[in-house]
Amino acid sequence: MPLSEPVHFLRRAVGFARVEFAALLALLIIGLGVAAFAELADDMTEADGQNFDLIILSALRPSANPSDALGPWWLETAANDITALGGLSVLALFATVAVAFLLIQRKRLSAFMLVLGLIGGVMLSEGLKAVFERERPPSAFQAVETINASFPSGHALLSTVFYLSLAVMLARAFPRRHVKIYVIAVGVTIAVLVGLTRIYLAAHWATDVFAGWSIGAAWAMALWLVSHAVDRRQRRVHSGLVDETLVVEG
Repeated sequence: MPLSEPVHFLRRAVGFARVEFAALLALLIIGLGVAAFAELADDMTEADGQNFDLIILSALRPSANPSDALGPWWLETAANDITALGGLSVLALFATVAVAFLLIQRKRLSAFMLVLGLIGGVMLSEGLKAVFERERPPSAFQAVETINASFPSGHALLSTVFYLSLAVMLARAFPRRHVKIYVIAVGVTIAVLVGLTRIYLAAHWATDVFAGWSIGAAWAMALWLVSHAVDRRQRRVHSGLVDETLVVEG
C-alpha cells in the first residue's frame, strides 16, 4: 500500500476530529450561555443580585455628577464612541457591508446566516426586554439616552451575535491557526468592550450586560451549528445556499 494513502487518511481523520470538536464546543457554549442567562434572570430579582449591581454602579459613578465618574476626563468620550459599535444603526451598516462582501465572494449561506442572526438577535432582545421589563439605572446617572427596558442589554447581545458570528465566518477563510485566533479574539474583544461601556455609562446594570453576552453567545453558536449542518448537507447534494470556497492569497 502506498505511503500516501495512510497519510491522506490520517489528515482526513484529524480534520474530521477538529470539526466535531468545534461542534461540541459550540454546543457547550450554547448550554453555558442559556444556563448563565437563566441564573442572571433569577439573581436580578433577589437582593444579592441587586446589591451587586448597585456596588458596580456606585464604584463607577459615585454621584450623579459626571465629573465624579471613575477614570480620566476622556474616558467617557471614548466610551460613547465605542458603545456606538453596538448600536442598531451601526450594526445594520456593518452588516450591509459584510453581506455585500459575502455575496460577492459567493458565500450565500454565510450572508443569509448573518442577516438571520442580526434580525433574530433584535427579536430576541426586544422579546426578552418585554418579558422582564426591568428598569434601567436612575436617569441621573446615565451618560447616554435610553429608550426601553434594561434586561438584557441589547447592545451587548447584538454586538456579541454580530461580531462573534462575523469573526467565526472570517476565521474559516484563513488556513493559519494564529490568524483564526486573532480574528476571533478581535470579534470577542469588540463585543466585550461594547458591553463594558454600557455599564460604565450607566445605561445598564452589570447583570444586564452579562445576560446579553450570555444569550448573545448562545444565539451566535446556534447559528454556527445550523450553518455548519446546512453546509455539510448542501455539499453532498451540490445545491442550495452552499458557500463556495474562498481563495485567500498570500
